[in-house]
Amino acid sequence: QVQLVESGGALVQPGGSLRLSCTASGFTLSNYPIAWFRQAPGKEREGVSCSSTTDGSTYIEDSVKGRFTVSRDNAKNTVYLQMNSLKPEDTAVYYCATDLGSSVCDYDFMDHWGKGTLVTVSS
Repeated sequence: QVQLVESGGALVQPGGSLRLSCTASGFTLSNYPIAWFRQAPGKEREGVSCSSTTDGSTYIEDSVKGRFTVSRDNAKNTVYLQMNSLKPEDTAVYYCATDLGSSVCDYDFMDHWGKGTLVTVSS
């Protein structure tokens, strides 16, 4: 059974750091693109990062560029979202998603999603 599970969300103070994990089961995550999304209260879901497997590239949205990075641990079938210098506006439920029909990451074609993990940035 294909499954993605996010973890690592927490309450953190502004300027702090968190590392979110997205662990896959039922498929080999390194063979497929992976994207991170977030949805803030009262707002639409937005993409945060998009990692393709064709060339190993990762696209990071301007709103988090320089603060967020993506990495993979293939042995653990897990992708991480390292979030530094967190701001209150980063508060959201964070989701990972994949497209099992492609190697190119495209926000619009994700077909499997995790249930999300809540990140709250507040003093």
